[in-house]
Amino acid sequence: MRFTSFGWLLVLGGVFLCAAVAKGQTTTSPKSSLTTLLKASRWQKRVLLLCAPTATDADLLRQRQLLAPARADLDARDLLVQEVLFNQLSPADKKYLTENLRVSTTGFTALLIGKDGGAKRRETEPVAPASLFSTIDVMPMRQQEMRQAKRQ
Repeated sequence: MRFTSFGWLLVLGGVFLCAAVAKGQTTTSPKSSLTTLLKASRWQKRVLLLCAPTATDADLLRQRQLLAPARADLDARDLLVQEVLFNQLSPADKKYLTENLRVSTTGFTALLIGKDGGAKRRETEPVAPASLFSTIDVMPMRQQEMRQAKRQ
């Protein structure tokens, strides 16, 4: 397929649009340490760590695209999406990621952390939001949240 200059502008514009939309629901490399983020989120938020070697990783870009239209569903499930870029991690965070969370630093990993702080799902390819939500929706704490929402 051969693109004209205008065609390339459309392609680049689409990439930037997807990145801008995804930016609204995700945060990039943590300003504070990864352990601080996870401790602060415990019992408050579920965390989806999107781990990738760089910000231009193809799987990370695809995951952003998949999650972009699901903002309301992410919020409804108290899900914080956190990008973790290996090339921007401190040595302490890289050690925590590899030793405690068992994430390889050589490729993409999506890691779902429950409100209790435990790893609930691990994928090495982008995950569809519906699949992610079905994992969350069967968790006992999420079941309780849904029951409480019905009563209100």
